[in-house]
Amino acid sequence: MKITKTARREAKSLFEACRMNGVLDDARVRTAVTAVISQKPRGYVGILEHFQRLVKLDIQRRTARIENAIETSPALAQQLTSTLEKRYGKGLNVSFAVDRSLVGGLRIQVGSDIFDSSVAARLRDLAATF
Repeated sequence: MKITKTARREAKSLFEACRMNGVLDDARVRTAVTAVISQKPRGYVGILEHFQRLVKLDIQRRTARIENAIETSPALAQQLTSTLEKRYGKGLNVSFAVDRSLVGGLRIQVGSDIFDSSVAARLRDLAATF
């Protein structure tokens, strides 16, 4: 189904209304979706589809995954979290994982941004240059 420009515009304004201090508020999202469903304005399905897309993109942008070859110490975890929050803003959901295939170093993914300083990535880069 094609979403009209009007539906996109209304979904974007609805999305902006659901943000509080730059972070999406879950209660406001629920209230907004309920209000749109109950009022059923013209093109409300398109509005909700585009609104859902905007919410998914925001969730991805606010999710950080940090992979380390060994268990991340609490001090390093705190330092990484504060550094990422300075760069990407408050409200970041950070998760830590152990990936033995990295050999050493870190791999950080925040939304579509990937920072890979692992030994495995450096070895792949080195092999590609030969």
